[in-house]
Amino acid sequence: MSDCGCEIEIKNKEESRVLIILLSINAIMFFVEITLGIVSESTALIADSLDMFADATVYGIGLYAVGKEAFVKINAAHISGILQILLGVAVLFDIVRRTVLGSEPESLLMIFVGIAALIANIICLYLISKHKDGEVHMRASWIFSKNDVIANFGIIIGGGLVYQLDSRFPDLIIGLVISIIVIRGGLHIIKDANNEKQIQSEKNT
Repeated sequence: MSDCGCEIEIKNKEESRVLIILLSINAIMFFVEITLGIVSESTALIADSLDMFADATVYGIGLYAVGKEAFVKINAAHISGILQILLGVAVLFDIVRRTVLGSEPESLLMIFVGIAALIANIICLYLISKHKDGEVHMRASWIFSKNDVIANFGIIIGGGLVYQLDSRFPDLIIGLVISIIVIRGGLHIIKDANNEKQIQSEKNT
């Protein structure tokens, strides 16, 4: 019975189920945050919405990689890291634009949406926690979820500071911090994927 592949099949089904849930949550939160981020003129919310979009795409890539060969999972993680970096850079450009042109972020909307996103991402973090030491595509998903929770705390704090100080700069600063977290996460994933690729190459030689 140990050679029937049943354990692998169960593992693949469990990974697929978790990734589908994560993909659904992040896709919904992307549309919510991008809409309210534009309405509230919040760089932090727009940055987090793009992070949600990146995560949803990454979970989709990870879902495709489930059950595939190791090199497919490595490539999936690598692509995920590149996507994270590109979106992080896009947020940086938006921050520069808003710094020059100005913005008037709605603090209370930032706080409420930040709390909703935090709850969603804590659920995601809990679901993926069982796979944080798994294969490279699942480790990438864990990094995304962890970074999202950190970013959501930042949005809530940023919204409070915007309200207290009556200034747009806390929003811009939080947006900058989120973009840096996203970029660093992408670099970490690419490094992890490259290390895994080296390990697989050594096994095949």
